[in-house]
Amino acid sequence: MTWLITKYAITAAIIVLVSEAAKRSDKLGALIAALPMVTVLAMIWLYVEQQPAEKISNHAWYTFWYVLPTLPMFLVFPFLMARFGFWPSLAISAVLTMVCFGALALAMRRFGIHLL
Repeated sequence: MTWLITKYAITAAIIVLVSEAAKRSDKLGALIAALPMVTVLAMIWLYVEQQPAEKISNHAWYTFWYVLPTLPMFLVFPFLMARFGFWPSLAISAVLTMVCFGALALAMRRFGIHLL
């Protein structure tokens, strides 16, 4: 149980770090958020918990493919927010991400990479 609480505390601390840094500097907050800290932490947790190397490698592999369809959201969101406000822009961006993910999954299936 102590291990689980430690994992939660460290993971939460990173999210707080990003939000606090973003309050002080847009660029610094974005830089910290863009670092693959969550993925690296997840791989560390998997390793420490003695998961097979294949599982850790698969996590990195699929993370690469799952990041790609999120990128358009970061370009569209600022444009939408200026016109529709935060919540509608976030919802539209989330739908866009799902559409991009579906399109990427279909496209990658042709190359033998199954994301769904």
